[in-house]
Amino acid sequence: MKIVLAPDSFKESMTANECCIAIEKGLRKVIPNLECVLVPMADGGEGTTQSLVDATGGEFYITEVTGPLGEKREARFGILGDKKIAVLEMAAASGLELVPRDKRDAMITTTYGTGELIKAALDRNVETILIGIGGSATNDGGAGMIQALGGKLLDIDGKEIGFGGGALSKLDKIDISNLDKRLKNTKIIVACDVQNPLTGPTGASHIFGKQKGANEEQREILDNNLKQYAEIIRRDVGVDIENIAGAGAAGGLGAGLMAFLSAELRKGIDIVIEYSKLEEKLQGANLVITGEGSIDGQTRFGKTPYGVAKVAQRYDIPVIAFAGNIGSDVNLLYEYGFTAILPILPRVETLENAILNGKENIEYASESLGRVINIYKK
Repeated sequence: MKIVLAPDSFKESMTANECCIAIEKGLRKVIPNLECVLVPMADGGEGTTQSLVDATGGEFYITEVTGPLGEKREARFGILGDKKIAVLEMAAASGLELVPRDKRDAMITTTYGTGELIKAALDRNVETILIGIGGSATNDGGAGMIQALGGKLLDIDGKEIGFGGGALSKLDKIDISNLDKRLKNTKIIVACDVQNPLTGPTGASHIFGKQKGANEEQREILDNNLKQYAEIIRRDVGVDIENIAGAGAAGGLGAGLMAFLSAELRKGIDIVIEYSKLEEKLQGANLVITGEGSIDGQTRFGKTPYGVAKVAQRYDIPVIAFAGNIGSDVNLLYEYGFTAILPILPRVETLENAILNGKENIEYASESLGRVINIYKK
């Protein structure tokens, strides 16, 4: 019997790979001759680098970058098993969680470190770079990233502007003649599930600025700065990205990636499915097991278990999903390829203990599932 294990991480409890290992351990207690194929998954957000490196037998690398507030820090990126594809998360260099709550300031936070992370990946001679852009602390339209990669953002006196979305008010000219030449021969694919444009009422500043520390007045300033930025990009780079869906992602980093790196924005789960080779690994499978910390009706809008179930559905393979918490409207998911959605908690316990005991709980739930499978086999 072949079972494909394709869960996401259970946040704060276990990585997707640790989840795979625990599920396999539980199943093998009662089905020792089982063929398990481990495909740790993610949806393009936190944990995507970990999952894709684990799924492909790749390697991690650590490099020094500039943090959101200009401080030096270490950030990690991965190279997939084929040595041709790099994967990184902008949050590792420019993420909101890197900035203490009382120091969050979208006027000054920069994506410079994200550019340095991209440059470190280029140093590994890769052909493709996959970038997750969730969880940003920034609102600079990717300006810092471009500066790190050799682009020049100049004021009226021909001097480089400073860091942050606030400094874009001084921008007069963009010069990308010295942009890292390796980018021309490198495919950039961005995991982005956000549809917001760069500017306006639904743009980067007004929708996401508050959580990054910008008050109402600052959000208006930041939005106007991004409008000016978009106009100069149109004039100097010849690209109009202001109203493209996803341009407002990560404080406008989506716009910067499209304008300067010719990046392709795609749904995160679709990227992970492709580069983990999930569809190929499903061939000949009798069952798929997926899951994540919480599953509810919203899971059908691009979360990992939904993506896995849709692929399995093409081949009429049953799908079991494990969850730490099963929320409302979960019955809607049975229309999208799910066969059963099962809780992993064997007892009533606090959230703290549920997180602590995650691997033990999912191993127990998998053993129980294995016993049911054995009844079916008989």
